[in-house]
Amino acid sequence: MQRLWWSLRSVAFFLWMAITVVPWASAVVLVSIFVRGDRIYWMCAGWLTMSISAARVICGVRHRMHGLDNLAAANVAPAVIVLPKHQSTWETFAFPGLMPHPLAYVFKRELLYIPFFGWAMARMDMIHIDRARRSEAWRRVAEQGARHMSHGAWVIMFPEGTRAERGSQEEYKSGGTRLAVTTGAAVLPIAVTSARCWPRKSFVLQPGVIDVSIGPLI
Repeated sequence: MQRLWWSLRSVAFFLWMAITVVPWASAVVLVSIFVRGDRIYWMCAGWLTMSISAARVICGVRHRMHGLDNLAAANVAPAVIVLPKHQSTWETFAFPGLMPHPLAYVFKRELLYIPFFGWAMARMDMIHIDRARRSEAWRRVAEQGARHMSHGAWVIMFPEGTRAERGSQEEYKSGGTRLAVTTGAAVLPIAVTSARCWPRKSFVLQPGVIDVSIGPLI
């Protein structure tokens, strides 16, 4: 019975996202004809933050932050690359509302083909790469990453490249640390326990608390 209740709440949550993303993304595409830059970023971040709030209200998924002193230290650093653990969709949605700087995500370009959601992403100034063409992907990350950080944004990359099962880890890719060495930026490591509430490859969200642990700058 409890599992059924969680499933019904999850269905309601995903319906909420499906219904709201269409007008929101359409507005982003329309507005982006006239303005670009941070205004489009914060429009998209607004929907992501609303989705995290909806997950809390509808599904009981909450979060708590650890290491806020480390985040405060990062806030005054000249350039920062955020390298978080990756267990769930939750952290990809949550970080724009949790970090004090605009984030430039490094992500696979296939996400741009998702109707509405991807179309809105395409209107933001992010770093989308073709993972099958590694040398070209790295040049794009190095050039655009340096440009974003020079404008005050933080570059965010998930070193594992994909979501890992809770209690396990995927192979760590070196792109984030290579970018840090190339640009002289500091690395902000973050651990999450998001799979506790939003498991990988699952559409059923479970109520609980996600811990977001921010480590010292490297």
